[in-house]
Amino acid sequence: MQHIFLVTLPFFALILCGYLATRSRLLPLGAIPGLNAFVLYFALPAMLYKFAAGMPVAQLFDPHTIALYLLCAMLMVGLGVFTALRMGHSWNNAAFGALVTAFPNSGFMGMPILVSLLGPDSVGPAVVSISIDMIITSSVCIALSRLGHNAQESPLAAAKKAMRGVLANPLPWAVMLGALASANSFMPWQPVDQIVSMLANSCSPIALFTIGAMLARPPATPVEAGAGRLARLGDVPLVVFYKLLIHPALVLGAGWLYMQAGFALNPQSLTVLVLVAALPSASSITVLAERFEADSRRIAQIVLLSTAIAFVTFSIAVKWLT
Repeated sequence: MQHIFLVTLPFFALILCGYLATRSRLLPLGAIPGLNAFVLYFALPAMLYKFAAGMPVAQLFDPHTIALYLLCAMLMVGLGVFTALRMGHSWNNAAFGALVTAFPNSGFMGMPILVSLLGPDSVGPAVVSISIDMIITSSVCIALSRLGHNAQESPLAAAKKAMRGVLANPLPWAVMLGALASANSFMPWQPVDQIVSMLANSCSPIALFTIGAMLARPPATPVEAGAGRLARLGDVPLVVFYKLLIHPALVLGAGWLYMQAGFALNPQSLTVLVLVAALPSASSITVLAERFEADSRRIAQIVLLSTAIAFVTFSIAVKWLT
């Protein structure tokens, strides 16, 4: 167990560094969008391209991995929406609560940690999870957020808006370009390849530092009227429990049943998917919640608490599964 903590500690320590640098104003709040843009549009796409280009295409688009992760993601969305509505939240806040329940920090945080722990074989299932969450999970939750009586935008219009956001996101395109390069055994010009490699190598530390900075950034929207105490005392810990314990347990149980039914799911892929599900909530959901005028303070509390607790729970999951 000590070995696992020694592996995961540097990753969480970098998140803490970003958090403390922002809270102490050593890192100005205005610098956070620039850090986020560098990771999102340069470093992380370069890393995904390098990984995808070095893997067989079949591993990147394994139908069994896609089916299992998609099923569990939709079940978590359903659980999150049902629980939030029962606790009195609006459709808007329920939908983003469901998104923060089902969407792990697999891009900025998961990829660096999983590659360090499990090696390049973890890339395929991790890329599948990232793609599903960005394209399907987020679109479904954004559409659900428009179901409230006061919503000025229909679910269909919201889904179209979410899809336009997906198409503008460079990460799926980086995976597709890498898959094309792998399928055609394409090697870029050596100076270009070196630039891509340099960007990819910079991804892990800057992405983790950026997560901490985003966690320290104060939310732009206030707590939902009449739900402040609920968000602080009851709802936030419950959603964190769903994210860190129920989500990985669901993936593990569904994967075991899937293999018992005779489907050819790779056990290594199942391990990766369980560890992805055990990651804390994605920090970018706070920004998305602000854009759609949901209770971003509640989302920020969930992301912060899940990230802090995940240092222990994720390390235990790694010890148990590897």
